[in-house]
Amino acid sequence: MRETRSDGELLRAVAADADRRAFEELFRRYAPWLTARLRGRCADAGIIDDVVQETFLAVWRGTAKYREEGDVAGWLWRIGSRRLIDALRGDGARGRLRQALARLRHRDEASAEERVLAGVEHGDLAGALTRLSPELRAVLQATVIDGLTTREAAVLLGIPPGTVKTRALRARKQLREALA
Repeated sequence: MRETRSDGELLRAVAADADRRAFEELFRRYAPWLTARLRGRCADAGIIDDVVQETFLAVWRGTAKYREEGDVAGWLWRIGSRRLIDALRGDGARGRLRQALARLRHRDEASAEERVLAGVEHGDLAGALTRLSPELRAVLQATVIDGLTTREAAVLLGIPPGTVKTRALRARKQLREALA
């Protein structure tokens, strides 16, 4: 019986020798897990399949470098989640984001980051976030942390855009009340 290689050994074999068997073993070990985890963030199976494929292509081509620090699953998740966000945003979303940022630079009001930091200093933001329902937290995760538009968040969460807007409003209202 053949001894099972560690994740680190597999990655070193892929990086140094383009070892196809090591790559296939790594893929069999992590692709189902990554697929399941990404499906929790996006309802479109086609996008998920593309993202998983792009994630492992980055590993095979060596464009994603593992520094042998931390967990391989966490490293693959970071690659996959970034590729998912890129897939959901598309070029049109990037252009809209650039335009929005350009408009915001000329405003005198506090940035979102400044408002969050003020909430951390003057209120229990972490506590307020944990008191939100999972549905409201998921919408905040998608729209605030991941920076997705309402439409992109709707695709990611598998809910209508109107529901995303409603939940975002409810979440902001509950956070304002909790931090006041």
